[in-house]
Amino acid sequence: MLDREGFRPNVGIILLNQRNQVFWGKRIRSHSWQFPQGGIDRGETPEQAMYRELHEEVGLMPEHVSIVARTRDWLRYEVPDRFIRRDARGHYKGQKQIWYLLRLVAQDWNLNLRATSHPEFDAWRWHDYWVPLDVVVEFKRGVYELALTELSRYLPKTENRNRYLRGGVRHRGNDEGQAPISTSLSPHGLELPPGASFDPDPQSDSRSAHIEPK
Repeated sequence: MLDREGFRPNVGIILLNQRNQVFWGKRIRSHSWQFPQGGIDRGETPEQAMYRELHEEVGLMPEHVSIVARTRDWLRYEVPDRFIRRDARGHYKGQKQIWYLLRLVAQDWNLNLRATSHPEFDAWRWHDYWVPLDVVVEFKRGVYELALTELSRYLPKTENRNRYLRGGVRHRGNDEGQAPISTSLSPHGLELPPGASFDPDPQSDSRSAHIEPK
């Protein structure tokens, strides 16, 4: 379902834990990390699509989260041709998204990357709020910045609120006495950030890091 300009309606999800860290997922059998997102089906509201995608991609149910806020208007990004399926080229231009900021009110163990037979992620971790801007694929970076900036005003207060100010989290390592960030290898040899969870899907074939539309 595309609009007249070739953009597919879509929802994006920024999921917070109790420390205001955000869920960051690794797309299955790739080295690409992103927030959960997915298309809005015909007849769905953005909120209905958000809850469906939340379950399909990370295994959570509505009772596991609370809605903190959502973006007011559609945020758009264009997708480079090399990331678009061949049969969609020429009429598909990109995504227009409503972004939701959610608070996880359940425990981490409720996250399940294999809730459906077509998983989107095979690993996940928590990141400080602004870190995804440094590592998301370039063509999504503008929308990520708009969404994170608009929704940052709704971040629940924490004891260390200053940690989540944008200027305070862009440098790596030795912050507040912490050791530099290091990486580790999964059982399949993929390099994962510290704290990541690996959940492979042996039935899936290798595929491109970004195949649109979703």
